[in-house]
Amino acid sequence: MSASLLSSARAGDENAFRELVDPYRRELQLHCYRILGSVQDAEDVLQETLLAAWRGLERFEERASLRAWLYRIATNRCLNALRDRKRRPQEVSTMVEPPEPTRMAERTWLEPYPDVLLEGLPDTAAGPETRYETRESVGLAFVTALQHLPPRQRVALVLRDVLGFDTSEAAAILGSSENSVKGALQRGRATLDERLPAGGLERAPLPDSARERELVGLFAAAVESGDTPGIISLLTDDAWLTMPPEPFEYQGAAAIARFLDDRAARRGAHYRLVATRANGQPAFGCYLPDPHALIVRAYGLMVITLTEDRVSAITWFGERSLLSHFGLPRTLPQ
Repeated sequence: MSASLLSSARAGDENAFRELVDPYRRELQLHCYRILGSVQDAEDVLQETLLAAWRGLERFEERASLRAWLYRIATNRCLNALRDRKRRPQEVSTMVEPPEPTRMAERTWLEPYPDVLLEGLPDTAAGPETRYETRESVGLAFVTALQHLPPRQRVALVLRDVLGFDTSEAAAILGSSENSVKGALQRGRATLDERLPAGGLERAPLPDSARERELVGLFAAAVESGDTPGIISLLTDDAWLTMPPEPFEYQGAAAIARFLDDRAARRGAHYRLVATRANGQPAFGCYLPDPHALIVRAYGLMVITLTEDRVSAITWFGERSLLSHFGLPRTLPQ
């Protein structure tokens, strides 16, 4: 960090400030997303963080790096946002008469993260104790598991095991003791190890590889033709279908087929899919025909998790406004 650049920013030079913080903007937004599970909330907290940094630059004492100082601001803003969210009643319309699920889960406040926001992201691993590669730590399974941790455990684990801050740095960012961080980390790791599938994304085909393209193409063709047996033939034996924040979860061929057939009958039309990517995984914007016009309208977003040559998870997001984060329109010509 240039001393002259910092001096200019402190003197009110907005361009100098932008030059100081822009290298960290993408990673800070992703950090906020991991903690909050929401693209929009992450963007809001990022803007709050940058505004607080601009206003408080005089108080930056340079005892820690600028990056660590920004993470401290962002982390505390995230914790505030989680406390506010807990106080605010959440209204969710429950799915109409779904088939009997395999299990009922806790409601998980989660949105998919557009891959375009991951472009140019630096490898932020800072040491050998970092436990998760970037590819795994942006995956839906990992971010979903994080949302089940209490906020301070969540933050401690991300700071230490994803971003590679050492224990003393994580304690300074959290404004707590090293022993407190170690305790939160131990409990968070135990919970995460229980929730994450073995192997994670290590067994998935490489993004945009021929193997991935073939499997994604077969899956999309089966969905667009309403071919439930075709979809089921592409699933692993223990595949899950989930739809956060809905609590209904379906595992295995019979349960997933029953759910897909039930929803297809209620829709009365097949999806039209537009390929995109979310959380480093293949995804689709899903559209349905408008009965009164020659267009199709946005209906939701689907993310699939691949394991070797099969689909191991289908995650459905029914909030139609999410498609705008992926540059997908609300309507398309039929």
